[in-house]
Amino acid sequence: MDLEQNDVSLEQIAILHNRFKQLSQNEETLRRDDLKTIQDLESNPIRSQIIEAFFDSRNFQNDGVGSVEEIGFEEFLTVMSYFRAPPQHITEEQREKIRRSKLRFLFNMHDTDNDGTITLEEYRHVVEELLSRSGALGRETAKGIADAAMLEVASISVGPMAPDDFYEGITFEHFLKILNGVEIETNMHIRFLNMDATVLCK
Repeated sequence: MDLEQNDVSLEQIAILHNRFKQLSQNEETLRRDDLKTIQDLESNPIRSQIIEAFFDSRNFQNDGVGSVEEIGFEEFLTVMSYFRAPPQHITEEQREKIRRSKLRFLFNMHDTDNDGTITLEEYRHVVEELLSRSGALGRETAKGIADAAMLEVASISVGPMAPDDFYEGITFEHFLKILNGVEIETNMHIRFLNMDATVLCK
């Protein structure tokens, strides 16, 4: 595990281990169905992406690929660490490394087919879910907004495009460019078993 991102106290590890045991019903591994019981995630519009992130080998910091059916506590702790604010007294190089790691985690959540690109369809799905679940917009309206947003992202990533140009999607380098200047290091958090993951992992 990356010590810069997982340097948590024994007390904090014990808290997370208790949560892990509660979810797994005292088993040694967690499965997707275990996470689907979390009430705090029920109304989250990207609930499925959050759950899937725990089983995405790309997020285990061991150069893995593909997804797994179950995870142990070490993988659980590694994924939870992405929601932890960085330590205060670190170098700029360390801070940038943590930021890049968090952004890679977010990128992986939306690159659902694991091809290194967030396609229009993947991006549209996320935006549609976020907008249509609010109840304020219909599915077709949400789809139109998602398409327009993708074109804007394309213009930021690759510059002006001709009407017949085909935009393949957002690469990770494009993703970094889009989120340049956005404070992400301390703003990633989820509610987890009635406790805030940023509190658990400070």
